Parts: sequence; C-alpha cells; structure tokens
Amino acid sequence: MEFPNNFLWGAASAAYQVEGAYNEDGKGLSIWDEFSQIKGKTKNNTNGKIAVDFYHHYQEDIKLMSEMGLKAYRFSVSWSRILPDGEGKVNQAGLDFYEKVIDELIKNNIEPVVTLYHWDLPEKLQEKYGGWENRKLIDLFVDYCRILFEKFGTKVKYWVTFNEQNVFTSLGYRWASHPPNVSDTKRMFQANHIVNLANAQAISAFHKLVPNGKIGPSFGYGEVYPLTSSPADVLAAVNANQFNNDWWLDVYCYGRYPERILRLLKKMKLDFEITSEDSKVLKTAKPDFLGINYYHGGTVKAPNIDKVRSQKDFNKTDPYLMAADNQDTSPESYLFESVENPYLEKTSFGWEIDPIGFRIALRQVYEKYQLPILITENGLGAFDKLENGKIDDQYRIDYLNDHLVQVGKAISDGVPVLGFCAWSFTDLLSWLNGYDKRYGFVYVDRDDYSSKDLTRIKKKSFYWYQKIIESNGRKLEVK
Repeated sequence: MEFPNNFLWGAASAAYQVEGAYNEDGKGLSIWDEFSQIKGKTKNNTNGKIAVDFYHHYQEDIKLMSEMGLKAYRFSVSWSRILPDGEGKVNQAGLDFYEKVIDELIKNNIEPVVTLYHWDLPEKLQEKYGGWENRKLIDLFVDYCRILFEKFGTKVKYWVTFNEQNVFTSLGYRWASHPPNVSDTKRMFQANHIVNLANAQAISAFHKLVPNGKIGPSFGYGEVYPLTSSPADVLAAVNANQFNNDWWLDVYCYGRYPERILRLLKKMKLDFEITSEDSKVLKTAKPDFLGINYYHGGTVKAPNIDKVRSQKDFNKTDPYLMAADNQDTSPESYLFESVENPYLEKTSFGWEIDPIGFRIALRQVYEKYQLPILITENGLGAFDKLENGKIDDQYRIDYLNDHLVQVGKAISDGVPVLGFCAWSFTDLLSWLNGYDKRYGFVYVDRDDYSSKDLTRIKKKSFYWYQKIIESNGRKLEVK
C-alpha cells in the first residue's frame, strides 16, 4: 500500500458552512440565507450568518493548515459574493476576498481546489427565474464560471463544478429538506437535467479558457449491495446503483441517461424534455477527473411490486441513503427496497460505517469511467467534547485511518487517486444539524445559540493527520 509522492493530502469546506459575513462587502443573499429563516427547517433554527467566520479568520485557519502540512484545500465560492444578484455587475470585494484566500494558500504551498457551486444559489435567481427549473440558469451559471476562470485560471489547477448534484436536487426538489423547499418528484428530475446541462457547458467553457487546468463534478457516491444472493435481490442492487449512481455519472462521462431508469420515468410520467441539442451538449463535455464524496453506500432487497411501499422510517437526515418515500410517485418502489446492512456499525448520527465499501466504490467508478479520482469528501460527524481545553476524538482517527487504508489498497489495485480531502478542516455549520455535528480537525468554540469567541483548538486528530501527511500515508495502521 503506497500513496503517490504527489498525493494531495487535503481537507474541504463549503462557503455557506464556514464563511459567515453573509451581508458584508457587497455580498447578496443566497437561497440558504432565506431557507434557514423558515422555522423548523434547521436544528435550533441555526444559520450561516456567522458560521465559523472564515471570512475574517482565513489567515489564522490557513496558518493552521500549513502547520498541519496540508497539500490541498478544497473550498467553494459563494456565487452571490461574486454576483450579488446572480447576474449583472461583479462585486469586486468578493473577487478580492477569494484572491486573498487563494494567494494565502499558494504562499503556504497548499493547492487550492475551487468548487464553483456548493448549494448556495443566489436568492435573486430563485426569485426572478425560479432557480434550477429554468434553462436561463445554464447561461447564467456559465457566465459566473467564466468570471472565475478568467480571474483565477492561472492560479488554480483543480476545479469542481457542482458538489453532490444528487443530494441538492433530491433534498431541494423532492424531500423539501433543502431550498427551494419543493416536494415534487417530476420537478426534481426536470431541475436535475438543467443542472446537467449547466455542468456540461461550464466544463466546455473551462477547457477553452483554462487549457492547463483540470475540472470535474463532485458526486456523493455509495455502492449498493444486495441483501442476499437471491437473483431478485441482485437485480434490485443493479437497479439501485443505476438509480442512485449511474443516473448522474453516466451523464457526466458518457452524455446519456441509463435506459432502464429513463423508461421507468416515462411510464410514470416523470420524464423531462431532452432535446437533440441537449444530447449534443452532454456528449461534448467530458470531465478531466471525478470528484467522489464517500460516506457510505446502501443495501437493498427486491421490491414488493404489487403495491407502492411507503417507508415511514425514511431518514431525511441522511441524504446519501435514497429510499422509497410516502409520495405517490416513488420510482424506487418499482426498483428496490432499502434495508439496513446487518454487518455494519453506525455513527452517532445513524450513518453506516463501511471502509471496505470505499475501496469497492473507487474500483467500480474507475473501471467504469476510466477517469482519475479526487476524493473530495470523507469524514466523521460526531458530538465532540471539549474537556480541559482538549478534544480527544480517537473515534475520528479510527474512522479516517480505516477509510484511508482502503484508499491505499484501491491505489494498489490500480485506481489513480489524485488526493484525499477530508471533511472538514475546521468544525462548521451542518446544513440541517447545526453546530453540534462536528467534522473538523480543528474545534471551533461556538454552539447553536452563540458564536462565543470562535476560538480555534487543535483536536487529537489534527496531530494524527499531520503525521499521516508527513509520512505520506506510511503511518496508517493496517488492522
């Protein structure tokens, strides 16, 4: 098990979850600024107005990254900080902020990895055009991207178009757990297609403007297992992988949708317009790498096709476990039934822990799409305790160690993995779970009710990851 000498040992974040300064220096509002004001949508009505204030602490945080020895830092740009209305006049102060962040990273020998869209659409575009349900958003997104490509294309090599399109479209347009707070399966598939077109157009524009750079989407991937060796369960797993994974990755890489799923949507009248021009656009844009966010996969058995199942215990706090819901139009009900995996333990937030599944996922994705992989997220959300000024998060060390060992094995299997961006560097706002669900190597002293003084405190995992980076993975413990 050996990691390449140029392996990008990194960490990640998202603008809304860390920046704060939601209305400073000309920034416009995002859909999350508005959505978080709806009572009951987030835990204790938490929001990102201050978050962990990376906007004012970026130098301190990057200094800590340098001390840790990070080789890469993945962060997202807030569209509404660059274009307060989502279009029109550029906010120079917003560009200046990200330039300072990028320059500070480069000065500390940390590769900036820029995510163009991590869920925070400008509110003005939602109000004026209806957000991602309007094809007008395709050109507007590309215009926004061009501003960043032209400004930072000589400084930033790695770019991510959309973060977890599978998550923000389903939670936003089907489950009404994210903005725009819609519960309509047909609208979800329509919006998702428009995002696919925006992704393709942005990649094509990038290849013209930044010929020496690399770009790709970041996808929340999890391999789905059959519960038993029953052929019916195996078929259900094939269906689930096509529905949960291939539905997006096939479009990114091949420019087409999986036929089985497309046929089902047509029968259920959930299909959407795909013009001949759409097909051409999707086929002409190919990513340079695939970003993979991995937390867990799923397990399924054959569905009961005699009746549409309503799964009352669907866990909306876990966006990576797609399952049949209680809506009238539930495609999953005809494809598979999600069940618990009897062989896996769970985190304190109910997410299955499956390190070997990480190796499986990396191998499956590479063998199918033959593109380098950048691991853009993997980490453990937990209730960290600050005791006597210290945080002993050995459970996070164990989790990351076991997952990184499997990454190393996947590399030995022949998978070209560019790097690993742990989620996350500092603690940050969990979109729906407030500030108690902590992921960081660095503790930020705040809670759901007060930002306190936002003191940064290095956790035990900080020093562990520092040693892993310094040894290029040789100090990982193979159990």
